[in-house]
Amino acid sequence: MSVERPHIEPGRLFIAGEWREAEAGGRRDVVDPSTGKVVATVAEADQADLDAAVAAAREAFDEGPWSRTPARERSRVLHRVGELIRERADEIAAVESLDVGKPVTLCRAVDVETAAETYEYYSALAQSLDGATRQIPIPAHAYTRRDPVGVCGLITPFNFPLILSSSKLAPALAAGNTVVHKPAEDTSLSALLMADILTDAGVPAGVVNVVTGGAAVGGALLRHHSVDKIAFTGSTRIGRVVAGAAGQQLKPVTVELGGNAPHILFEDADMEKAVGAVIKGFVYNTGQFCMGAPRLLVHSSLHDTVVGILTQAVPGVPVGDPFDPATVVGPMAGERHLENVERYVELARKDGGQVVVGGERLELGGGYYYKPTVITGLDNDARTVQEEVFGPVLTVQSFDTEDEAVALANSTAYGLAAGLHTSDLARAHRVAARLEAGIVWVNDWAMLDPSMPFGGVKQSGYGRESGPEALQEYTKTKSVVISLA
Repeated sequence: MSVERPHIEPGRLFIAGEWREAEAGGRRDVVDPSTGKVVATVAEADQADLDAAVAAAREAFDEGPWSRTPARERSRVLHRVGELIRERADEIAAVESLDVGKPVTLCRAVDVETAAETYEYYSALAQSLDGATRQIPIPAHAYTRRDPVGVCGLITPFNFPLILSSSKLAPALAAGNTVVHKPAEDTSLSALLMADILTDAGVPAGVVNVVTGGAAVGGALLRHHSVDKIAFTGSTRIGRVVAGAAGQQLKPVTVELGGNAPHILFEDADMEKAVGAVIKGFVYNTGQFCMGAPRLLVHSSLHDTVVGILTQAVPGVPVGDPFDPATVVGPMAGERHLENVERYVELARKDGGQVVVGGERLELGGGYYYKPTVITGLDNDARTVQEEVFGPVLTVQSFDTEDEAVALANSTAYGLAAGLHTSDLARAHRVAARLEAGIVWVNDWAMLDPSMPFGGVKQSGYGRESGPEALQEYTKTKSVVISLA
């Protein structure tokens, strides 16, 4: 039985603990990607709205209680956030599913659960923000402090709104910062819902501010002179702009950018487990996953067998209404994302690729659906292999030796995630060490936990999210040396 779609009230900006309309009165449509129909509107912020949000965050940091609140109290509030997420799990999952198009059952099991776990994890970690006493070879008492950075501008993408905002908000708040959050223009509903939850949990007014709108407001946020740090997740193209703007102001920035992960199947892989992971790796979230695995590298002795299995199995993956509990693959998040996938599949055909599964839209209820697609026969320099497609598309290449597999895996500009399947433990460690990626999975895909840091190398960005490493990204270290002479 299908889960009922939620009714969404018109969204407003959340500034200084209050809901308000945009200064200029602008509105933006929210479209249900499974039907293509407008289901609500949200406020379209402008420079005046952003200035108000940043001013509220600055006042809350400089004058308000949060940065001076004992870590134990911040921990209690963050733990309460996790509890409220669990209490409102069905509502949050329905909103996230409506906004992004991902299956509601996966939203409930993965996105909502991960968000709750993230706040709970940083609730515990908040109390570890201590400095250290140092021994130095002069008569002095020396120690270090770890202080919050200040006002943090958080810019999040369309594909995992709840998880990726939580992975920034939780450590930023745990460290005592205040924030201005600019969610993706197309998928901002869960960010507005979370503003309510954070307030109910006890986060003071002005500590968290949410401004919705397009690229202009995001650009103004990252260039704002009163913002002390930027955390951005999005495309590599925009990431370069973000890093450049931060560099002009010598402002700390973390950027988690695009990915194009390789998935290597060695000849000694557990075939049943490996194929399941391969399918999960490229269809999860309709392929709109920066750590997805759109490149399958398979030992030449297994190539035809694996392609045959995929040809039989992939068409059976349930694609459809995200509010149907049986659905595994929902629609793309929007029309432009669907058109981008179509463009890359056509490029593959022109480059001599053979589409053995899928390769076309799925006409269903007016939504933005694309059939999971498997492509063989492409050279390694084909654009569909080298570039980030960001859709349910898998390219298959073969290799003969371990060195060749590693060379193919590392051949793109990206380095966010990678994976391999083997029953040889020594090979697993050896190959994992050679893969240029921020996270490597062995014999599965997308095993994630808030305690494990992730982030990119090469064109996939720098800095880390999750784990204690993320908490460090939101602090600054100060040394204090007191003369005893």
